[in-house]
Amino acid sequence: MSTELPPQLQNMVAQLQQLQQQLQIVVNQRLQLDAGLKEAEMALEELQKTEDTVVYKTVGGILIKSTKENMVKELEEKTETLKIRIKTLERQEEKLRERLVELQKKVQSMLSPQAG
Repeated sequence: MSTELPPQLQNMVAQLQQLQQQLQIVVNQRLQLDAGLKEAEMALEELQKTEDTVVYKTVGGILIKSTKENMVKELEEKTETLKIRIKTLERQEEKLRERLVELQKKVQSMLSPQAG
């Protein structure tokens, strides 16, 4: 009995592995953006609690003086941008998962006659 997979099946398994890697990359990117979004939202929440009109932000390794209004505006823009990027990655993740499931089914159906 031969354990060698047909070339078409080998190709599909390689595609399956590639899809899994792509999915992992997209998931990691989304998780990083989620963390950045939470950080920006927390900073915005804390900033809105303060009465100070002068605030400081870190740029590289230094603190820069800014106004509360400017920082609120920057953080709001940052959160909106992150939300859009996260939605995009969620759609990519969903499509990759669908393709992955579809390809897994094809591979399993090709293997099932050989198993019997």
